[in-house]
Amino acid sequence: MKNRNLLLVLTLVLISSMVYSQKIEYANQENPVKNEVSFEILQVLNGVYQLSYERHLWDNFSGALALGYKGKEGIVKLSGIDTDQLKTDEVFYTGYQIAPEIRYYLKSTSKNNLDGFYFGAYLKYSNYKSNLSGSYIDDNGINYALEFDMKLDITSVGLMLGYKLAVTKHLNIDFMIAGPGSGNYNFEIDNKKDLPDEFYRDLNKALENYSILDFINSDFRFSQVDDKSKFTAFSFRYGIAVGYTF
Repeated sequence: MKNRNLLLVLTLVLISSMVYSQKIEYANQENPVKNEVSFEILQVLNGVYQLSYERHLWDNFSGALALGYKGKEGIVKLSGIDTDQLKTDEVFYTGYQIAPEIRYYLKSTSKNNLDGFYFGAYLKYSNYKSNLSGSYIDDNGINYALEFDMKLDITSVGLMLGYKLAVTKHLNIDFMIAGPGSGNYNFEIDNKKDLPDEFYRDLNKALENYSILDFINSDFRFSQVDDKSKFTAFSFRYGIAVGYTF
């Protein structure tokens, strides 16, 4: 909840800055209004459809707000668990993401207020839902059907570096080269069917084989009593977007 409140406050501050900047530029015609609406094309490969609005604020600074939706389609997905006792289907997740940003453009590489080399900072919040089905055989050979609802929300904070190429007067291509950061992950599973205690032992053991969990704290565990787990892990952003300026 604390992370969500921080995201809300930063988003409201960013929107207020954009509105204030626009009022100033309308009053001073020597500084033309600079806006950009862009669409992220690289993330479409993973089923993410994201639109961004960026606004020149002052000097070389701009503020941006990105909104995206994640569908089931996409080349990146979590493979199912396959052990002697535990087998699950592939995991497909859907949800939304929001990311406010602050950017600083190097004036020597810029033709207008919103192109050239830039660096900045971002805060990204993602909320995903999925389900998990499969089968489990306990130590006594009893077969159980699996049916879980899963929720995952991620709050990431990081820095970014990129270059925005001005193709025409109104067309930019944004190459976000690197966006390293740190993410707080909140994972929750809701069991729809009764399972024996040893299931969670075998589940945690099976998850140890996932290389992605090497970056997660060692206290990442699921249990029957507490079906929630929190951990911190490295996060990274990158992308290519096409934008229209006006």
